[in-house]
Amino acid sequence: MKIAEFSVRNRQFTLVAFIGLLAMGVSAVLSIPRAEDPAFPGPYYTVIAVYPGASPTDLEQLVADPLEKKLRALDDIKAVRTTIQDGVAVVGVESNYSVDVDKKYDEVVREVNALKPSLPPDLARLDIQRWNASDVNIVQVALVSETAPYSEMDRRARALRDEFEKVPGVKRSEVWGYPKREVKVSIDLGRLAELHIPLSQVLGAIGGESANIPGGGVDAGERKFNVRTSGSYRSVDEVRQTVVGGSPGAIVRVGDVADVQWGYQEQAALARFDGKRAVWVTANMKDRANIMDVQAGLWSRLDAFEKTLPKSIVVGRAFDQSKNVRARLSRLAEDFGIAILLVLITLLPLGFRASAIVMVSIPLSLAIGMTLLNATGFTINQMSIVGFVIALGLLVDDSIVVVENISRFMRNGYSRVEAAIAGTQQIFVAVLGTTATLIFAFVPLLMLPEGAGKFIRGLPAAAVYTILASLVVSLTIVPFLASMFLKPHANPGGNAALRWMNRAIEATYSPVLHVALAHPVRTLAVAAILFVGSLTLVPAIGFSLFPKAGTPQVLVTVDGPGGASLAATDSAVRFVERVLQKRSDVRHVYANVGRGNPV
Repeated sequence: MKIAEFSVRNRQFTLVAFIGLLAMGVSAVLSIPRAEDPAFPGPYYTVIAVYPGASPTDLEQLVADPLEKKLRALDDIKAVRTTIQDGVAVVGVESNYSVDVDKKYDEVVREVNALKPSLPPDLARLDIQRWNASDVNIVQVALVSETAPYSEMDRRARALRDEFEKVPGVKRSEVWGYPKREVKVSIDLGRLAELHIPLSQVLGAIGGESANIPGGGVDAGERKFNVRTSGSYRSVDEVRQTVVGGSPGAIVRVGDVADVQWGYQEQAALARFDGKRAVWVTANMKDRANIMDVQAGLWSRLDAFEKTLPKSIVVGRAFDQSKNVRARLSRLAEDFGIAILLVLITLLPLGFRASAIVMVSIPLSLAIGMTLLNATGFTINQMSIVGFVIALGLLVDDSIVVVENISRFMRNGYSRVEAAIAGTQQIFVAVLGTTATLIFAFVPLLMLPEGAGKFIRGLPAAAVYTILASLVVSLTIVPFLASMFLKPHANPGGNAALRWMNRAIEATYSPVLHVALAHPVRTLAVAAILFVGSLTLVPAIGFSLFPKAGTPQVLVTVDGPGGASLAATDSAVRFVERVLQKRSDVRHVYANVGRGNPV
């Protein structure tokens, strides 16, 4: 209870502390990472097995079943789910949220690697991926052209991807929506027959030259060198020059018995931007990076890259997640301004100086809350912004009560210093109890388990930190400022606004309060009826864990019948594109056929 007296009596210390807290808050506001959603690793792991030519039945027996059996044997595994298509098996592993995510990932990798020798040797891929909430693309750029060949668009898209990956804060950049290039070898079977060379010998020569095989080590004196036989092709000419057979005087190469050219795989996915053929380039962000800084770096690279493109290829800036973050921060700034204005208006009965003191508590409490949020590993995202918005309506309560009580003591003849000390000490316990009640209201959200709890935890953390900061400010900085700047009113009843408000309260609220106190049973009965009546409104209002995002985007999913061709699905998607493009409120339409939009 002596904290207010210490703050008032030691002005130099309080002033230095006030400036220090404000400086820390400004530093936190400038440096705290910004993102749209909270970033946290989840206990989800995916094992992807690619076995070209294998049927779903073969994949299930040879790959999926052994993987499932091995992974289910791990401790703390909650569920194992498998999806199988022609040539691809995806095994998803979900463990309990109580586990160490990194250690569990190491266990999954260890078990899969131990099982690998017993799996089919001709598996093309066996990848293990982990899930993180930050693995979401923050930008999506389209390279659009109706005339440029895919080879040119592919080359340009890869160059842009490399530029994006140089930007600080970018975790990964990828290229989507184009058929992958491949080398097509068209063998002349008649020529092979003339040279008496079996087809298997040609296939073996090409396959052997394209493999990387570790060759062990060589000891040379006191040094040891690792040897690796590298036969990876780097050009089409190297494929043509591959030796198939023959005698020393008449060597037969692949180019002698086959036509070798660049080609494309069968296109399994199509991408369009505003109805035009496109290739996507996306980028996502590292944890605790600032989306504003990353976006500025990406757009700077894109501006320079765009100048190097031929006229046949144009850039479409399809998606920019930083716009959503800026919009939320702008709304927070608007709410901050409204809170300042309302404090100024509602505290006019106490005088302009009292209003100014309470207004100081708003940015200072937010600054301290932001500092604590940054120090405990949270970021500015849609959840923490909501927490700050909620706290805006609560953080001024303590300061208003303290300032009003100090003003009352001054009207009763106390000096500014004595009124600041006595007025704050008198309501110390009440202010502490009110703040504790507010904090306890957010405890259930802080204790929410699993993924929903981790996602939403920034909201109660921001609110609790800011409310705690407002308690400290109201018991230290507010009495300190009041002891320096408040002035006693000439009229013992206060200024004209306060006298008018007191008369209005006496005429309206006072009679109702007397009736309620005279009939306590009826008052409680009316309160209970109002409470029960409010519960009946819940079905009409609806219930959801999170509100709608409110982002100006619409997702249309087109599902074709089983076995539908890519062309049939594409025809349906083009119809949706035409309908959407006719709407005046639609700016851009991106279409993906054969796969979902890269997220």
